[in-house]
Amino acid sequence: MTTGTVRATASGAAPDVVDLVVVGAGPAGLAAAAVAVLGGLSVALVDAGQELGGQFWRHPPHGSAVGDGKDLHHDLRSYRQLTATVRDAARSGRCRSLLGHHVWTAVHPAPGQHVLHLVDRSAGPGRESAVRLEARHVVLATGAYDRPLPFPGWDLPGVYTAGGLQALLKGAGVRAGSRVVVGGTGPFLLPVAAGLAARGASVVVCEANDPRRWAGGAGAALGLPGKLVEGAGYAATLARHRVPVQLRQAVTAAHGTDRVEAVTISRLDRSGAVVAGSGRRLEADAVGTGWGFVPQLDLAVTLGADLVPSWGGDQVVGVDRWQRTSVPGLSAAGEVCGVGGARLALREGQLAAEGVLRDLGRPGVTGDRGVVAVRREVARHRRFAAAMAHAHPVPAGWTGWLEDSTTVCRCEEVCAGQVRRAVADGAVGVRQVKQLTRAGMGWCQGRMCAPAVAALAGPGGPGTEVPERLVATPVPLGVLARGTGRDPIP
Repeated sequence: MTTGTVRATASGAAPDVVDLVVVGAGPAGLAAAAVAVLGGLSVALVDAGQELGGQFWRHPPHGSAVGDGKDLHHDLRSYRQLTATVRDAARSGRCRSLLGHHVWTAVHPAPGQHVLHLVDRSAGPGRESAVRLEARHVVLATGAYDRPLPFPGWDLPGVYTAGGLQALLKGAGVRAGSRVVVGGTGPFLLPVAAGLAARGASVVVCEANDPRRWAGGAGAALGLPGKLVEGAGYAATLARHRVPVQLRQAVTAAHGTDRVEAVTISRLDRSGAVVAGSGRRLEADAVGTGWGFVPQLDLAVTLGADLVPSWGGDQVVGVDRWQRTSVPGLSAAGEVCGVGGARLALREGQLAAEGVLRDLGRPGVTGDRGVVAVRREVARHRRFAAAMAHAHPVPAGWTGWLEDSTTVCRCEEVCAGQVRRAVADGAVGVRQVKQLTRAGMGWCQGRMCAPAVAALAGPGGPGTEVPERLVATPVPLGVLARGTGRDPIP
């Protein structure tokens, strides 16, 4: 056994390579790992979090005194079943759960061979170490992250993404404020607002779009009655706590000195531009904005997977009917293939693992009739996701909310006025704006500011494609200097 390399061995597999590495332990990754171990594969399940479940099933750390917040979760039955399968497999040595591990890069040196380089952060700051994984197949289930849009005052303490507000509730039992404004667009605002209201916060919701945009997607919604029941549950919670939902309105500014003290809520016209004179000030001690999610594509791009446009307009990983990408031995599932919710992600993870089993000449776990049913469910959820994307776009006129002094790139402290001047001077596309202003060249490498810079820069020009980031997460130089580090398998 070579130091720093996972060597879990499965019957029929090469002696020093694990059959499958699953990156991401949310719904898609858990489903892929569970099906793979049930099919007899050796699996390594990698996630940056300290617990299984990803962002959707985020739970407090094991042993924490924080309650499990059952009302904040959905489909806990699937979560419990999948985690039980993975943990049972871990006890028998067929699955390695590498929690607190970040994949910072990956290479595909030959067909049937993938090498992933990880940083093990499970022991805490200053005690990181390097880990190297080798696998015959990889399933990427890296999910998505909040799409933040800047507005005046968005960099004040107390301003969060909507996902950040929910993560505090789920992971730490923390209510971010007592007077909270949740704004943006999409159904995700509802569970965030409901969770806060149920814990005693005074909440106001601002939905930027008109619900009549759902008219064309009514058929897709009716095909998933569970979604309607879920939405009705949130509506009942909001009504019970008297939470107002302001339609075609948005948080267009936050105010305060040391932290947010108030916001401006404005009415929007059909283009998303602020209706003149409609702004009103509302006191608040916390704000959460949500404008959808951006697929986490760093590893997919590094490994050379082809990207395609999704129903939401973002670039996503292109996959076939078994969730295989264009790279042999590399599959993808969940939000990296299009943002569509946990149930879609779970079913795509199941299909990805079934595809891997077939590629390795193993019998499937789900059965032929079961696979047909899964495909039908996937199709229904993709139609719903497309309808949702149509009903809840980012308003085209949002860039008009920005003042020239509004910070756009927080890492490099680049403001909207600098970006506008670069465009006026002839810069075309994100890349040229980046070269002239340093927007997107900081710690996050444009993950946060790229959508905003792209909107300000306008269409066209090189650099509007998804950039390749060979280092997907910050790596301490000391970890690299120490080499591949310890072997995670005792």
